[in-house]
Formats: sequence, structure tokens, C-alpha cells
Amino acid sequence: MFDQLREDIARIHERDPAARSRLEILTCYPGLHAILVHRLAHGLWRRGWYWAGRFVSHLGRLLTGIEIHPGARIGRRVFIDHGFGVVIGETAEIGDDCTIYQGVTLGGTRLYKGEKRHPTLEEGVVVGAGAQILGGFTVGAHARVGSNAVVIKPVPAGATAVGNPARVILPEDQPAPTASEAPAPTSTGASQPDGMTSDSGAEPVAARAAGSPCQEETPRPQSEWAARPLQELLQRGRAASATEHAAVPQEDFAPYGVGRADDDPLVKVLHELINHTAQQDARIQRLCSALEDLGQRIENGQHPLDAERLNRMVD
Repeated sequence: MFDQLREDIARIHERDPAARSRLEILTCYPGLHAILVHRLAHGLWRRGWYWAGRFVSHLGRLLTGIEIHPGARIGRRVFIDHGFGVVIGETAEIGDDCTIYQGVTLGGTRLYKGEKRHPTLEEGVVVGAGAQILGGFTVGAHARVGSNAVVIKPVPAGATAVGNPARVILPEDQPAPTASEAPAPTSTGASQPDGMTSDSGAEPVAARAAGSPCQEETPRPQSEWAARPLQELLQRGRAASATEHAAVPQEDFAPYGVGRADDDPLVKVLHELINHTAQQDARIQRLCSALEDLGQRIENGQHPLDAERLNRMVD
């Protein structure tokens, strides 16, 4: 018991830069208090003293603002930071070295007794503030769940889940599936791996975003060819991001959702479009300057001859 307490305190001291001393952690951290109370309540629950376990858990909730069902299983060195509003359900399982921030719910979507209704977090998972993980599925080891994400499907190991409903962003070093490896498309997309389908379930998102060669060889609808410039911009953004990651050390996961946005393809495309617009404006300014040097007068970005021609057409 005391060995686990020392591990918990050391983990908090390592993870929280606001921690000044071990005495402060022991006396002033509600996340640590909630874990200690839960161990007592869980021991009573396992011995069949269900009312006593629930009552001890209820006292812990009144003391810390963190509600952990005594039936939940929590591993070693779990850090609940701030913790107010955290709810952990009966069949939830939390692995070693997980970090959970305030307002997180590990809840269920089914009401049948005896079922696995709540999620399982494997070791090293980080769950950002306000995230909701709902269902009896597994979040893989060292995965990360962004702030205010609503996760209702399994998350692979090492991946990041963001948004509502959450979409899964795979690690950059994990290869995207090819057309031969991808499952056959369906109308609902239910048979596709999580995070690898578009809203229509027609083709893998990762393969489409990467612009794989197999897609160049197969005929595509007209709407897809119209979106080709965005795909090229996305591919350029991926290359620039890879160069930047090679030169700059990778930052830690931002549990409050305000960290790096390099993993979001939409943000990359928007940045590319903004840069492209700025380049076009600069080229237009240079063209106007060159015309003025040749003796042509430009007023408000319009040639006077164009204005006269337009007036004659109106008349």
C-alpha cells in the first residue's frame, strides 16, 4: 500500500509542474485522495460488501468532487489532475500510468446489467479535459484523447482522437493502408476500421489524403477531380510538416486542446490556402507596379481603359 502511495506521489510530482513538494501532493491533491478512497472502496466491493463500498465511494465523492464507482479497476500510478467532475463507471478499467484531466466521463451507452458497459484505457493513455468516452470498447496503449472529444468507437494504440464525434488521427510513422488492404466500401461505412472512413464510407480517408498512386490509376468522379488542388495542397503540407518534425523535437500532447495543430489535415490545407492567397496578392502588386513603370495608370486595382470599355457596354 505504501509502495503504491510513493509511486503515485512520484508520478504526480513528475507530471505536474505546479507541484512544489511531496507534502503538498499528499495533502492538497484531490486526485490522489480519490484514488486512495477508491482503493478502499474497491477492496470492500471485491469482498462482497457492496453497500459499504458504495458508501465509502460516496464519501470520497463528497470530499474530492470525483465520482469513481467501487467496481471500477484502476491500475498503478494513475494521475487524475484537478479532477473535479470526473466520472468513472462500474465496469471501466484504467491501466497503469494513465493521466485523466477534469470533467472526463468514462461512461456507458447500454443499460444491461452484467455487461461490459464502460471503456477500457490501456497503459499510458492521456484523456484531455472534458472528454467523454462512452461504451465498452478499448482505448489503446499511449493513445491520446483531446479536450472535449466524444469518443464512441475504439481508438488504436498510439493514435489521437479529437472532435465530436471523435475522429482518429493515426501516428505519422504508421503507413496508410493501400487500396488492396482497405476493406470493401459499404453504404454505411460500418465495416471500415475506425477513423479510416469518410462520412460516406466510400474510400479510406488516409489513402485519399495521402494521394496514393493507386488512386491516380483508377477513374474518379468529376467532383473528385475538382477537389484535386486541395489534395495537392494537403500533400505539400504533409511534406512540410514532416520536415519541421525532423528539425524540431516533438511537443507533448496538449490536454486542453490548444497545442500544436500539425496533425489536423484541415488546418494544414487552410494554412496553405492563406499562404497561396498572400502570394497571389504580392504578384498582383508587382504586376501593377510594372504597368505603372511602363506608363499605364492603375486606379484602385483597375485599368482606366477597362472602366471606359465597361461604360460603353452599359450605354
